[in-house]
Amino acid sequence: MRNFNIQPTDKALQTAIQAKIDNLNKPKGSLGRLEEVAMQVCLIQQTLEPSLAHPCHLLLGGDHGIEREGVSVSPREVTWQQMINFTRGGGGVNMFCRQHGFQLRIVDVGVDYDLSSVSGIIDRKIARGTRNFLYEPAMSEEEFNEAIEVGAHLVDDCITEGCRILSIGEMGIGNTSPSSIWMHLFGNIPLSDCIGAGAGLNNDGIRHKYEVLSEALSRHQSSLTPHTSHLTPLTSHLTPLRIFGGFEMIAAIGAMLRAAEQHLVILIDGFIMTACAVAAIRLYPASQDYMVFTHCGDESGHKRMLDIVGARPLLRLGLRLGEGTGALCAFPIIDSAVRMMNEMNNFQNAKITKYF
Repeated sequence: MRNFNIQPTDKALQTAIQAKIDNLNKPKGSLGRLEEVAMQVCLIQQTLEPSLAHPCHLLLGGDHGIEREGVSVSPREVTWQQMINFTRGGGGVNMFCRQHGFQLRIVDVGVDYDLSSVSGIIDRKIARGTRNFLYEPAMSEEEFNEAIEVGAHLVDDCITEGCRILSIGEMGIGNTSPSSIWMHLFGNIPLSDCIGAGAGLNNDGIRHKYEVLSEALSRHQSSLTPHTSHLTPLTSHLTPLRIFGGFEMIAAIGAMLRAAEQHLVILIDGFIMTACAVAAIRLYPASQDYMVFTHCGDESGHKRMLDIVGARPLLRLGLRLGEGTGALCAFPIIDSAVRMMNEMNNFQNAKITKYF
């Protein structure tokens, strides 16, 4: 995997940012989380006048070999069917991108279907789905590295067009399974607490999913033993990512790391994208400075996964659609924080007595 040069945000400007926030014509601290978001965005961009220019949304698609074990209520053909639906503007992600002015990029990273001739889908296919990690690693080292590069290059394309804020979503039947395993490994949380209904499994389905994932972990234990602690070196975390991950998930990690390297605001949504964010943070802890955790969904264990990195999401709407929809719904909050910094008057200009 390439080396990313990700530095913590420079805190030298923090005092000046806080002074500007406190001198806006409002009671000190009265805009709550908006003030926290404003501080984070200003530190990311190293400015007192932040911008959310050209927001972009990456929708990454990929299929999973583990789906063959019946761990999802949805069949794998739903992945390619939804990918085509997105090109026609009919998905939840389409609606929210239109509403909030995001440019949507629909990317085939590893869908088990030939989408190369479908207009509106960017073809970055690595393979037609990952291998079944119940029996073998989901991908090779070469495929892993390629997926990281796909994500990084997609971010470069967005930056070329002037992007300052990025959100990422996924479409991949079965991808709650690798997310649950990563949560278990990176958070040292019992596997049973990491497994939920996904797209709608009943209790028997959840039990079966637990049995399959437990067996997969057992079969890969010899490879994983040195890699389960978050205190191990950067390279040790690559093994569980490669053994269990999906192409769309590894591409998302590559996108997050490149976006952090380039000082973009990164909106994190959903159970799967939070799992990818946790993985990115394990690889490069400083990348968290650039992430705004936007939503805690109804997927079992999502809050516990957010707790792994001490993240406080902006919204709790009960969403479990995926696609990055929670991040898009949270965008107006980030926009309000930026507008606060750029459009609110201060006490001196407004000729209002500063009473604190």
